[in-house]
Amino acid sequence: MCGRYVSPEEAAIERAVEIQRRSWASRFRSQGLFGVRYNVSPTDPVPVVRVVREFEGQREGAHLRWGLIPHWARGKAMGNTINARIETLQTNSSFRDAWRRGQRCLVALSGFYEWQAQPPDWQVAVPYYITVVDQDPFFLAGLWDRSVTDSGEVIESCTVITMPANELMADIHNSKKTAGKRVLLPQEDRRMPAILAQEDHETWLTGTPTEAFSALKQFPSGMMFAYPVSNLVNSNRNDGPDLIKPRGEEGGQSDLFS
Repeated sequence: MCGRYVSPEEAAIERAVEIQRRSWASRFRSQGLFGVRYNVSPTDPVPVVRVVREFEGQREGAHLRWGLIPHWARGKAMGNTINARIETLQTNSSFRDAWRRGQRCLVALSGFYEWQAQPPDWQVAVPYYITVVDQDPFFLAGLWDRSVTDSGEVIESCTVITMPANELMADIHNSKKTAGKRVLLPQEDRRMPAILAQEDHETWLTGTPTEAFSALKQFPSGMMFAYPVSNLVNSNRNDGPDLIKPRGEEGGQSDLFS
């Protein structure tokens, strides 16, 4: 996790953080990948804010592929790299070079989804929508990288950092699928994305590695809220505001996710 989320419109991101350079990709408009999106999925282009050192450290808003492709991979995806664990982001071969180069970014969200396994057999998982109180958008700590294919195509991509869950997220992110069966996770293995406090945005973008790492703090449960939503989010073909309506209030519902 995090594996699905709601992406805000680019204008909202610009209102929330100072951006000097804008390279939002207008070509995504025709594909429905521009503005508010309610079911962002891995490999989608997603809006981030980063610092461009070649332009005097100006902040840039850009769309990057979600799922980091390391610079050395020649544009080829390297398995599941949508998340980077805080415990190994400095040593994992997919992420360590981006970390050492200071290629950090803010990944903009309005909220994200997580699935909670429920009794009696814990095989049925109900989707929850989770967001931050009085912050829309809010920002996750991310890393980005640039890789060039053999044909010369440049692919810029990003990953979201995850960390041990707070009390709220530990209750929701309580399981995973193994060999087709859902199993409960011990408390110490439950995760959440690294949500940055507003005062830590600049530190994450421009601080030293030590300073940036210190900004990765467990976001407090009391500043978040969550509620169950429709199973519509289970399919990335679905999009729209019905996905974040409280469960039972949406326009339609698909089969349970299991």
